[in-house]
Amino acid sequence: MSGVEADFDVADVDFSKTDGIIPGVVQHARTGQVLMVGFLDEQALTTTLETGLATFFSRSRGAQWTKGETSGNVLRVEAVELDCDRDTLLLHALPSGPTCHTGEETCFDPGARPGSFVHELDELVRDRREELPEGSYTTSLFEGGVRRIAQKVGEEGVETALASVAQDDDALLGESADLVYHLLVLLRSRDLGLADVERVLRRRHG
Repeated sequence: MSGVEADFDVADVDFSKTDGIIPGVVQHARTGQVLMVGFLDEQALTTTLETGLATFFSRSRGAQWTKGETSGNVLRVEAVELDCDRDTLLLHALPSGPTCHTGEETCFDPGARPGSFVHELDELVRDRREELPEGSYTTSLFEGGVRRIAQKVGEEGVETALASVAQDDDALLGESADLVYHLLVLLRSRDLGLADVERVLRRRHG
C-alpha cells in the first residue's frame, strides 16, 4: 500500500468531459506552493494511488509517465482530492528535487505567491532542529533551549516596534525579518510550525 489519502474512489471521477483525461494540480504538501499541472487518465490515477508517485498521461505521446522516472526528481504523493465537479484533481506531494524541467522548484513563478518563502524557511528551520549541524546559528538557538529562544523573540519584537516609530522602512523590514525567523525557531522548539499558526488563523477568520 502506498499510504496515499483519498476520500473518493477512482469510479467517482468523471473522465467523460474531456475525452478520458482530467487535469491534476500538484501542490507542495508542506508549503502549499503549486508545483505543476499535468493530466491523468483513469490508469494514471490508479497508478498514482497505488504507488504513491505522481503519474500522468502524456497527450503528445499518448502514454503514461511517472514524474521523475528519468531524472529521479519524483513527486511523492501524500493525498489526492477530487473537486466538486469530479473532473479535476489536487495532488498534495513532496518533491525529491526540482519539479520543472528548467531546474526550478516549480513550473510557475516561485515569487508569485506571497509567503511561499516563509514556508521554505520554516522547513529549513525544522531540518536544522532535526540535524543540528555544527556551526549553525539556528543550532545554537535550539541548544540554548526554549527560554533562550523566547528571550530572542522578545528582543526582536521590541526592536521591530522601535524601528516602526524611529527608523526608516528598510530598518523596519530588517527587524521584521529577524522577528519572523526567531518566531519560526520558537515554534519548532515546541514541535509546532507555520502551518499550525495558519490553521488557527483560518478558524478565526474563515
